Amino acid sequence: MKINKSIQLIGRFVCAIIVLGITAFFTPGFTIENLWVLAIAVVALSLIDFFIGCFTPLFSHPFVKFFIGALLAGIALYLVQYFIIGYILSIIAIILGAIVFGLVDYMLPSEPIQK
Repeated sequence: MKINKSIQLIGRFVCAIIVLGITAFFTPGFTIENLWVLAIAVVALSLIDFFIGCFTPLFSHPFVKFFIGALLAGIALYLVQYFIIGYILSIIAIILGAIVFGLVDYMLPSEPIQK
């Protein structure tokens, strides 16, 4: 079954906004000032994750998909805090957020992008 890339991006956005909000609420050192900052952060995270996924065909095995997804989410979480005002993370928040994003990325249906 072929998955449309735009539907995949929207699905990642919806899941990311839920996961990022819950992770920010429960993780110490993870501060998001308001809903608009959360939305902007999720757009940035979704775009970074989507474009990295387009250029790295490493998602062939589900277990590898979890580790690569967690690593890329950690990098994206770290980078986004420098571009968005009101989005502050500690090291433990980056690690926990990356693990949660890796799990969500592992559970989302996707297929490797054919070139």
